[in-house]
Amino acid sequence: MVNNLSNAPTGAEYLRAILISKVYEAAKVTPLQLMPKLSERLGNRIYVKREDHQPVHSFKLRGAYAMISGLTQAQKEAGVITASAGNHAQGVALSAKNAGIRALIVMPQNTPSIKVDAVRGHGGEVLLHGANFDEAKAKAIELSQTEQMTFIPPFDHPAVIAGQGSIGMELLQQNGHINRIFVPVGGGGLLAGVAVLIKQLMPEIKVIGVEAKDSACLYYALKAGRPVDLERVGLFADGVAVKRIGDETFRICQQYVDDVILVDGDEICAAMKDMFENVRAVPEPSGALSLAGLKKYAKQHNLQGETLVNLLSGANLNFHTLRYVSERCEIGEKHEALFAVTIPEQRGSFLKFCQILGQNAVTEFNYRYADEKQACIFVGVRITGEQEKQVIIQQLKQGGYDVQDLSDDDIAKTHIRYMVGGRSSSDLNERLYSFEFPEQKGALLKFLETLGTTDANISLFHYRGHGADYGDVLAGFQINDADLPAFKQHLEKLGYAYQDVTDSPSYRYFLG
Repeated sequence: MVNNLSNAPTGAEYLRAILISKVYEAAKVTPLQLMPKLSERLGNRIYVKREDHQPVHSFKLRGAYAMISGLTQAQKEAGVITASAGNHAQGVALSAKNAGIRALIVMPQNTPSIKVDAVRGHGGEVLLHGANFDEAKAKAIELSQTEQMTFIPPFDHPAVIAGQGSIGMELLQQNGHINRIFVPVGGGGLLAGVAVLIKQLMPEIKVIGVEAKDSACLYYALKAGRPVDLERVGLFADGVAVKRIGDETFRICQQYVDDVILVDGDEICAAMKDMFENVRAVPEPSGALSLAGLKKYAKQHNLQGETLVNLLSGANLNFHTLRYVSERCEIGEKHEALFAVTIPEQRGSFLKFCQILGQNAVTEFNYRYADEKQACIFVGVRITGEQEKQVIIQQLKQGGYDVQDLSDDDIAKTHIRYMVGGRSSSDLNERLYSFEFPEQKGALLKFLETLGTTDANISLFHYRGHGADYGDVLAGFQINDADLPAFKQHLEKLGYAYQDVTDSPSYRYFLG
């Protein structure tokens, strides 16, 4: 049985476990589909493995069922338990239903109802507990001990890894001429499973992990030579928002994975657009992660004429996320540049500015009168790539304009572009912070009650939601330097992820 693997299985043991796995009692063989437009654009044969075709629209079903199907009769009678607010929860629920056993899923109290309903729809019992995943996981482990239920981990278990490895076996059966496989990385179960299978059978195929820059737990573990805890993780690609790589997944990845590449949120958004335009699939952000890495890697290494595969790992997308994706995908493709430009406050200035731009289309223009001498505008310009952006910057500078490139300024892209014209007329002695607010009732009230006891006055506030479990908030505070240590203690007590962004160039241009 798969669960009889040793604590540190050899590659051969993993290969055998994958080959005898019972995953196809619940999972299905998913298509390997050509992406014709992208293949032509990149000069390579690009294929996507459609794990969104699974019954739970995610690969997570494979690992969950592999472990559950290998339990003893006594373990099955006691039932299984896990903690998750995402695809793993649905994978465990459906796996348990197919095996005819009880499944209890502990989910954070702020989990959106659509995810809770999905788990219940697959036959799982749901216990809402805790303010975050860590608290839900602690409760699940506690219950697994008191109720004698088997805890099903999302990635760091040999049986789960072997189940995910069945994807690698399918890839070899579907196309024996693959040069490189790009795999998304959260906790590393999928990458470990695919890599250990591929390297046993066709070691010449390169296996490359793809991580979000703000959740790069494998990248930093490889640099340190051991698993390390990230201070914080980004939540846009929530399916891979993992602070620490698994111990067993790290051991396998360190031995078998050829390379790791990092991508940002805008590059993920651009990959989501490519996925839709090529195969009419709408992935969740983590589902498009490996395609974003494939595109970046192919460009960096000038790959031509190769067969490249990416894994569409999941498609459990909150529909409202598409608004954010639509706004950011052009920047991710380097087809839009954002600038802060200071122009004279006089008639004809906008016309002269556009004349310098020539045939480049203005995609966005934000302006509000500030004084009689000059104005600072927030402008978006459609471009064909980085080289054209640099040409525009030089043309504007030669025209006598002060120009600041904001294309990579996340504060500008998420908040400032919606707030132009909100500059204060007085010196506020203001500090600026970005927060990740949980999308739940009482989040704002908790914020105000916790920070309302300080001597800081809220001088700016902007909320931007994009359909995820957390929303982006930008807040300014009037605060003296002497009161800053006490204020930071209240920020820690609040418990929301935050960053001091007072030095943001876009803030200085438009709000400071």
